[in-house]
Amino acid sequence: METPVALVRDVRRVSRELVRELGFLRPTFGGINHSQCHALIELGERAFLTVAELARLLRLDKSSASRSVADLARRGLVSVRAGAEDRRRKIVCLTPKGRAQAERIHKAADTRVAGALSVLGENDRHAILQGLGLYSGALARSRAAEGITIRRIRRADDESVARIIRTVMTEFGATGPGFAIHDPEVNAMHTAYSGPRKAFFVVTDGTAVVGGGGIAPLGGTRNRVCELRKMYFLPRTRGMGLGARLLARCLEAAREMGYQRCYLETLRSMTAARRLYERTGFVAVDKPMGETGHFGCDAWYVRKI
Repeated sequence: METPVALVRDVRRVSRELVRELGFLRPTFGGINHSQCHALIELGERAFLTVAELARLLRLDKSSASRSVADLARRGLVSVRAGAEDRRRKIVCLTPKGRAQAERIHKAADTRVAGALSVLGENDRHAILQGLGLYSGALARSRAAEGITIRRIRRADDESVARIIRTVMTEFGATGPGFAIHDPEVNAMHTAYSGPRKAFFVVTDGTAVVGGGGIAPLGGTRNRVCELRKMYFLPRTRGMGLGARLLARCLEAAREMGYQRCYLETLRSMTAARRLYERTGFVAVDKPMGETGHFGCDAWYVRKI
């Protein structure tokens, strides 16, 4: 579902105001910049970090993190040593001076945030925390999904797709008689979906297939009804909005093929998947449609295309 432009602009405006109120555009704290302040805070919560780990935490490239660490070392705020097993691996620790600086940063930030929260009621304080958490999490998920691509299945993808289908269906206990895990097509999805009015798409993260899903005619019905089939994702990719992207691609293909309705079967235990279907216009029906060849599912949905 596309986000309204007006909402996007409002969120951006509030984000800019937040940055300005927190002083990120004003002179830095004690001569160190804001990323270095964050570096001291992260190091204060751990015994040590490598430069690479610090770069990941601060969302910086490794060269930028290395320059920040070198500057902090010149100021006597951190110490840097080579790793015992790999001397190219740089270990960073706070010095006593750096720990004192981190405490000053904490104190200044605590005072600023406490002052802001003091003018709000208890309910609004909790709303602030919840809202910022949601926004931060959404930004992280969006960033993680930037390298994701959706494309048509290739023959070379068959083994990966079969493994994902079997992994996820086993995770949800969908392994007995009447489930799609036993379909012969699982071992040869490219061939199975290369026929007319069929399409199967895979989701890749740049290095591997991490999910997939497709559409095909719903057996036992007229040609204007398709079935959403075998849409599954590996656990590490869930919560990134990929389900909605893949579902939209499948429905787009179904529309281009002339289908007017889309049907799917799932399990009540797949609550996240059902929320996605309901959010994107699918309506629950009280019994299965057509002839899918399966009888293990206990939740059925349909929507107009």
